[in-house]
Amino acid sequence: MKVLVYSDDASTREKVRLAIGRRPAPDLPLAEIIECATQAKVIQLLDSGEIDVAVLDGEAQPAGGMGVSRQAKDEVFDCPPICLLIARRDDRWLANWSRADAVVAQPIDPMVMADTVADLMRTRSAGRLTAH
Repeated sequence: MKVLVYSDDASTREKVRLAIGRRPAPDLPLAEIIECATQAKVIQLLDSGEIDVAVLDGEAQPAGGMGVSRQAKDEVFDCPPICLLIARRDDRWLANWSRADAVVAQPIDPMVMADTVADLMRTRSAGRLTAH
């Protein structure tokens, strides 16, 4: 399954990639991590229909993950589940506004990140099975 990781910060992308690993849970297929650093690339990749789960950095600049999430949920057909990285627990209400499917607080706990992405991968798989 393809997991998109968006952040303008390479170290944030690396932390997410390492936390997810090659397979976030034994019952799931291998995760192919696709990293990007721009809003335009995120939308292009989501529009392609090839992304299964997206992890977006709420603190990314100049386009934060919350706005990108909301845009994707409004504009991308069959938008994949989105996990939003937030810097402050008080940002959860913004994550709700952005229509993200899950939230992980920074600093990233690798177990929480892997479990969250695994749950979203299962959600995507189940959705695709019922759609066909």
